[in-house]
Amino acid sequence: MKKFLAQLRPLERRLAVGVLVVLILVLNGVFIWPHRSDWSNLHSRLDDARQKLALYQTTISQTTNYEEQVKEFENQGEFVAPEDQSIDFLRTIQSQALASGVGMGNMSRPNTRTNDAFFVEQIQNINVTATDEQLVDFLYKLGSDVSMIRVLDLELQPDPPHQKLNANIKLVASYQRNAPSNLKTTTANAK
Repeated sequence: MKKFLAQLRPLERRLAVGVLVVLILVLNGVFIWPHRSDWSNLHSRLDDARQKLALYQTTISQTTNYEEQVKEFENQGEFVAPEDQSIDFLRTIQSQALASGVGMGNMSRPNTRTNDAFFVEQIQNINVTATDEQLVDFLYKLGSDVSMIRVLDLELQPDPPHQKLNANIKLVASYQRNAPSNLKTTTANAK
């Protein structure tokens, strides 16, 4: 490079150095300056990864606590054998209807839904006729019972003499999928 510059006249040297400086600036503008923010992006991604790692490690350290809570929840309530769940569901509905004075109408076949890891759901459509107090009492007793029955859908219409309500109710009961190891199983025959 020195030989090349030594052969040039002073004006040519200045021109060659100027072209070299412009070339370096253009290359910096194309390849280096657009990536100036990469270093700060890298640091922010690294900080996010460290925070996520810390969160995962705290969650993993609490695994035993979560397992104890799952076992505690599994032991709450009563377990009904899978073959007796639909019978228990119907028996609970009928006993609450009798206790509340609700007139039972048509009942469909119970459907079973098993998409949950812990519970099996029984779904039952029923038609009832009752006064508003009786209907509220019936639904309240179903919801407050340990049977985990809840209303999925409710349609109300007055009966023809307009003295009572006709209700189409879709009820859902959740039953434990597997029996806990230290809990006694109850069957429909035992009740």
